[in-house]
Amino acid sequence: MLYQVYQTYADIMQPACSVADMVATTLAGNPRLADCEPMRATRAACEVLALSRLTHHRHAFDIGSVMVDGVPVQVSEEVTARTPFCSLLHFRKHGITGQPRVLLVAPMSGHFATLLRGTAQTMLRDHDVYITDWHNPRDISLAHGRFGFDEFVYHLIDFLHVLGAGTHLMAVCQPTVAALAAVALMAEDGDPVQPPSLTLIAGPIDARINPTKVNELATSKPIEWFECSLTSYVPMRFTGAMRRVYPGFMQLLAFMSMNSERHQQAFRDLYDLRANGEHERADAIQVFYEEYFATMDLTAEFYLETVSMVFQRFLLAQGLLDVGGRRVDTRAIHRTALLTVEGERDDICAIGQTMAAQELCGSLRPYMRMHHVQTGVGHYGVFNGKRWDAQVYPLVRNAVHMSQ
Repeated sequence: MLYQVYQTYADIMQPACSVADMVATTLAGNPRLADCEPMRATRAACEVLALSRLTHHRHAFDIGSVMVDGVPVQVSEEVTARTPFCSLLHFRKHGITGQPRVLLVAPMSGHFATLLRGTAQTMLRDHDVYITDWHNPRDISLAHGRFGFDEFVYHLIDFLHVLGAGTHLMAVCQPTVAALAAVALMAEDGDPVQPPSLTLIAGPIDARINPTKVNELATSKPIEWFECSLTSYVPMRFTGAMRRVYPGFMQLLAFMSMNSERHQQAFRDLYDLRANGEHERADAIQVFYEEYFATMDLTAEFYLETVSMVFQRFLLAQGLLDVGGRRVDTRAIHRTALLTVEGERDDICAIGQTMAAQELCGSLRPYMRMHHVQTGVGHYGVFNGKRWDAQVYPLVRNAVHMSQ
């Protein structure tokens, strides 16, 4: 019933939010009204109301061009491979060849892969970038079967095979565990396409270390509670009808509750800035929340297996993780250079949790391992924003290029 209640509320609010959106757009497009103080206040109120709704609409990456060696280069999106659950998306740069190929693994944690737009855009300066563009399970028919943790790992291995030898792997947040497991399995098999480098950014390799509120919630209840209380069936009106999912709106509310005052202040700032005519600063807040409030569901099996294996039993960290009936041995990794990155102020994945991969990959020679803690950033800032762009990215670029 959980999903049905949410969907009913969303349907009821949709007309009011749509009208508010139209009014705000009309006022914004009229120069005479834009300079009128009462109209600015009206526009601000309408934007706050319209922005408060959640959507299941994947926004476009909208990376039309990037600067390569000081020259603008056109970028187009091409689907290289597709499964019912994911598209392997290529950001093709016209006229540019020979750059290191990187598979960027986006989280499946309640948001679309477009949350990594800034990450991908920066990587495109010096790399041939592909990304896992996960599909919303509420749009995937039950006929396509299950999608759990094992299927996630095998998607990464299959995509690496599609791209071929020499493809570097980079995972952000939650999929760092699956990425490390995939590389370990490929290493044990002597797979010729195992990646030359693996970059893990702000991920829960060992969630026992410096537990955050997210970690404490995961261990505060048995897995049965998560299944009964937080998963629900997709309503009949959608293609994925009766697929059991962890709804994206639940994940979003959980994240927002950890910093509720900060989010409330952001909406107050949006209103004040828009009403005072400071449109550039208001636009930045609006763009962020339009993306942040675009939610996607997780299949129940993937969500529950991740909670159980990663956040409750810590299987990878203890050398007890099985994928497809095979034990994952991270010490089998000998050829893939490792870079781990953490944020000093990360309240989702604390310092030390990602660094744990360094010890797990103990068979790697010291010169093939590097760790970096980025000062002054939280979870999002470690892979997006000014410090990512100026301080973290150069390290990622060097790790990739040195592993060629």
